[in-house]
Amino acid sequence: MTATIYLDYAASTPVAREVVAAITRVLGEPVLAANPAAGTHAPGRQAAAVVERARASVAALINADPDEVIFTSGATEADNLAIIGTARFRKSRGRHLVTALTEHKAVLESCRHLAGEGWRVTWLRPGTDGLIAPAAVAAALEPDTVLVSLMHANNETGDVTDVAAIGAICRQGGALLHVDAAQSAGRLPIDVRAMQIDLLSLSAHKLYGPKGIGALFIDRERVRRVEPLLFGGGQERGMRPGTLPTHQIVGMGEAFRIAATRIGEDRLHVMRLRDRLWSRLQAIPGVLLNGHAGQGTSQTTGHILNVSVAGVEGESLHAALEELAVASGSACTSLTDEPSYVLRVLGRSPALARSSVRFSFGRPTTDREVDRAADVFNRAVTELRERAPGSGPPFTQDGEPAGTLLARGEAGSEEAGTRVVFAARVREGRVASLEARVFGCPHTRAACDRAVQLLTGAAVAELGRLEPRLLGADLGIPPEKAGRLLVIQDALRNCLADWDNAQLKPAP
Repeated sequence: MTATIYLDYAASTPVAREVVAAITRVLGEPVLAANPAAGTHAPGRQAAAVVERARASVAALINADPDEVIFTSGATEADNLAIIGTARFRKSRGRHLVTALTEHKAVLESCRHLAGEGWRVTWLRPGTDGLIAPAAVAAALEPDTVLVSLMHANNETGDVTDVAAIGAICRQGGALLHVDAAQSAGRLPIDVRAMQIDLLSLSAHKLYGPKGIGALFIDRERVRRVEPLLFGGGQERGMRPGTLPTHQIVGMGEAFRIAATRIGEDRLHVMRLRDRLWSRLQAIPGVLLNGHAGQGTSQTTGHILNVSVAGVEGESLHAALEELAVASGSACTSLTDEPSYVLRVLGRSPALARSSVRFSFGRPTTDREVDRAADVFNRAVTELRERAPGSGPPFTQDGEPAGTLLARGEAGSEEAGTRVVFAARVREGRVASLEARVFGCPHTRAACDRAVQLLTGAAVAELGRLEPRLLGADLGIPPEKAGRLLVIQDALRNCLADWDNAQLKPAP
């Protein structure tokens, strides 16, 4: 089998060799098995010392002081702690929050949770360029706004928010600014002082560190404290209790130390790869760029390329890209088949949101991998379009034997996610041949193939009698996709009705 090309670095990165070595050293050193909070004995103090060195490395990447860094289980927890913890601690000052509709779910759900507790939330919508304008933030601020929460770089498009301008607006308006930097830390320069950021969420596994560890920067002068979400031993200044995972923290510290030394090199590398892939993909008709346009722009992190494909169903597209580890813009495996909410907010139709593909690049990515990815993508799109219904009649009527009746039936729509067209050639009351063109998921295409197999050679009346439940049971199609089987049934019945139409005439 051909090795899968990993192009999902925005989701998670491989742990760097130096980080693995640092973690292994900690796990292999018996004295560092001590609890870092056990300051009454030497092993505990040694464990605490390596934790503090790692804390200093994390702080250095964002120009913070080490005592302003609180370790968490990841950026999701850091987002929750920053938003919910800050809002609850400052509730006497106001109950208004500002965020954007394109934020990560960790931010959106935290704000929705607070809305259920009585906070008011203003949901900003990005402009046509996919960016949150500082002026929109300024207009949203109210006298009782306690917190603005906006990501530095969008996790689906890579678009970069002008955090520094928004930070200045928040300072002037008296609101705190929280920034989710999971996608930007180590990829773009971050200076929490210059950018006037009050709280900043960080993740290790997005930056070649281990999973399960992240951090929250809390400005000690402007914020000082947030209300904890967990309760226990009082670790991390009482804001995030629990025994510190020394080995994971050391791994995060090493990952951030390395990132600081090569941030410029890494950015140039991924920008070049992004531009290389986009130069190939944009030549394919109907491939659309999601997010900020332009090569080499400063308004993108550079490591993400998100595209949508017109005329191709999303789930089938991703099934055809099995050689590539890429991310989907829709929840293809969910019961709701929900398209990407980020792309929907940016104005993409449900069909285009479902057909989106996010490529993301990292240090190990090579030119050869990018070129192969372009070839795989091009082949997948071409093959799916060849079988798609298209905009006109998909079946020729030329050269049919005398006495042949041609019938065509269709149902569904691309916007709904399923469109099926059948063409039957009928001779002497039987289906001489049946063809299908499909815009739909792999299950839909398989069911159409099965229908063709069952009905070819059958009496023409059978076109209206095929039971969709039999197709579903025969192919093991999930119950939640039964609606797509009904589309197939409707198309076949419409094909039968077309045959029965008095206007049909035998081919000459």
